[in-house]
Amino acid sequence: MKRFIAFATALCLVFCLTGCKKNKLKYTDYTFDYFDTATTIVGYAGTQEEFDLVCDEIKELLGEYHKLYNIYNRYDGVTNLCSVNNTEDGVHKELKVDKKIIDLLLYAKELYTLTNGKMNVAMGSVLSIWHDYRTEGINNPNKASLPPMDRLKEAAKHTDINDLIINREKSTVYLKDSKMSLDVGAIAKGYATEQIALYLEQKGISGYLLNVGGNVRCIGKRADGEEWKVGVENPETQDDYLAYLKLSDKSIVTSGNYQRYYTVNGVNYHHIINPETLMPATNFRSVSVICKDSGKADALSTALFNMTYREGSELVENLAGIEAMWVLPDGKQLYSDGFNTFTYENE
Repeated sequence: MKRFIAFATALCLVFCLTGCKKNKLKYTDYTFDYFDTATTIVGYAGTQEEFDLVCDEIKELLGEYHKLYNIYNRYDGVTNLCSVNNTEDGVHKELKVDKKIIDLLLYAKELYTLTNGKMNVAMGSVLSIWHDYRTEGINNPNKASLPPMDRLKEAAKHTDINDLIINREKSTVYLKDSKMSLDVGAIAKGYATEQIALYLEQKGISGYLLNVGGNVRCIGKRADGEEWKVGVENPETQDDYLAYLKLSDKSIVTSGNYQRYYTVNGVNYHHIINPETLMPATNFRSVSVICKDSGKADALSTALFNMTYREGSELVENLAGIEAMWVLPDGKQLYSDGFNTFTYENE
């Protein structure tokens, strides 16, 4: 990943397009240490030291969330989602976990209901199969293949979110189905980004923009009082922008089919799996969501990607404070009614 450092912002689905400000100077920091993706921190401060102190806090929190929400790795002294997914003697154990895990999973359940199951953190048994095949296909392109549908259907029998048992009072999590596992990839980065933004806001820190793997959260306005300028990446070329937005105290998250994928017989198969078909969703190239809460934007962008445009647009129009942009396979762009209130013509 280090060879991409110079292009960290290009890896993200949206990118801050701001220039210099009055009074305070603009500082930028990059890291690839969290959530297996590029993180960009942009902020305005009186000195480099002041900016670095804020960055250190952000990175410390990102590191904590990264470890807690990791489903692939265990860490000494940390009971994380990998621990929750683990079985002993073929069954899951009820585990006491950090409140940050409890809060994430409770919120994920709310969004499961809101999206009619199109964003389901209980899909781990299916997604892990796709993950293994995608990894093998990337590492050995000549041997790339698709998961057998009968295997996917068998795994899908173990994705009932009601089998995710959360006890808020005891701070415990238990997976009742022994073959069930969690995958929070559709919400974890956005949720962590939002919690960090709320932490900074509570401390009175403003004039920052967090971009965690394309999960962008604007904290206040720029130092000169202007809104942040953000571009929505073109999924076809990935080197220009389809829309330019002005945002403050809001998030934008994009889900797309053009970054995490592998190729089988000349066809690209991306990582966003439709819970109904158990195959990569094919209705769109990308879906971008604007709202205050980065966790909700993250989950909704995945859910809308898995819906038809009619289903998704009806959902968005019935949700307060949510706007969306859909890019169809032919490049045509569709927008929710209020999306254009955030756009501007780039000069």
